[in-house]
This record gives sequence, C-alpha cells and structure tokens, in this order.
Amino acid sequence: MPIIIKSQRELAIMRAAGQIVAATLARLAEAVRPGVCTAELDEMAHAEATARGAYPAFKGYRGFPASICASINEEIVHGIPSPERVLRAGDIVSLDFGAVFEGFYGDAAITVAVGEVSPEARRLLAVTERALFEGLALARPSGFLSDISHAVQRCAESAGFSVVRQYVGHGIGRAMHEEPQIPNFGPPGRGPRLRPGMTLAIEPMVNIGGPETALLADQWTVVTADGSLSAHFEHTVAITADGHEILTRADERRLGG
Repeated sequence: MPIIIKSQRELAIMRAAGQIVAATLARLAEAVRPGVCTAELDEMAHAEATARGAYPAFKGYRGFPASICASINEEIVHGIPSPERVLRAGDIVSLDFGAVFEGFYGDAAITVAVGEVSPEARRLLAVTERALFEGLALARPSGFLSDISHAVQRCAESAGFSVVRQYVGHGIGRAMHEEPQIPNFGPPGRGPRLRPGMTLAIEPMVNIGGPETALLADQWTVVTADGSLSAHFEHTVAITADGHEILTRADERRLGG
C-alpha cells in the first residue's frame, strides 16, 4: 500500500482531530490520582470527545471495548479500562487515546505518574518522552523514515532501557492505521524518504527491563515479559515543507472550553 499524502484541507481536519485528542489527554492527566479507577477515565474521555464533535477512535476498533487504552506499570499497551483497576500511589499509567473527526483520525499517548513514584519510574517517563522528541526532531522532508526509529532506539538504550520491537508506530489519516509502519529501532538511512503531507503516529514504548512482551488472557493487554515497568508516549505529526507539525500538541488558542 502506498503512503497517502494529505491535502491542506485534509491536514486542517486532522489538526482539529489532534486538538480534540490533546484536550482529552490533558483532562485525563489532571484526573489521574490514587483511588481513581480506569473506567472513570474511560468515561471521561468518551464524554470529552463527543462533546467536541468527535468519536473515540478505539471504541469498537477490531472489537476493542473501550474509548482509551489504560496500561498500568508493566502493561505496555492496550490495557482495558475497568472499575476494578484502581490507581494506587506509586503507579504509572499510560493513557492512549484516538479520536475520529469528520472522517480523519488523531492519536496520541502519555504516561502519567500516580502520586509520588520511584526515581527509576520518573527516569523512565523522562527518557521515553525524550525519545519521542528525539525521533520527532528527524521527522523532516528528505530524511528517511528509519532516521526516526534510530533516534528513538539510541535515546532509550543509551539510558540503559529497551525499546519494544513487536509494536510500532504507523501512518494515520482516514484510517487509524495506514502505511508506513514506524519501528522504534533500526539503523538510520533506510525506508521511504519523508515528504510533506505525510502524517505519522510516532510512539516509543520503552521498558526498564528487556524488550520481550507477553499477551494477557484478555487478548488485548500487552505486558513486559519480565514484569518491568513500561512507558509510552505518542504524537501524531504532519511532515511539512521545512520540518514537521505536531498535530496532537495542545494549542490553547484552538482547544476552546
């Protein structure tokens, strides 16, 4: 499948979708505290998106039962919200949310500390977010897709952590998952060249321990095989003539009430 180049009109819609995602994740981050269950966060995300004229992109996608993925501690991605999953002080929780607005998708993720967390957990969050932005720094025209992948891997591994290899970033637009796939590892200078109008969801998943994963019995939740903590950060970006635009970064001028 070819990589789809978006028009300026399509990018404007994706920008609006991205701002809905950003607003929703900001609301969820404010709500994270000990004693909150992930089902509450899920309900909040659904309400926030629909109030802004969008629909939660994950709900019903390939049978997923919720509006957000809420992954706690050793859970890497695709954790299912539940009234029984109550956040405790010292946890970290990854919140992954997508929205579809006027036929186009936005997708982003953050990992949030619940109360006071260990120094090791704080460092994991900082390194994973830094890996995302080091990857984004290479999201520019005429660069190679794998330049992004290599930057993410270099950042995570130089800190003594590992990157998940089984789950990757992706193109995004009229579909949640479009070409190309974007691994978080690999040598630079490979894959397609980046061109203005490409839209990408770049999402480092970084583990304190090894990169190996396991799938839980619910057939959704992915965990670290060794039980170590994992963090996940993601932005949807558009390649522009002179670099990139982060479509899911909050812009207070656009978010509204």
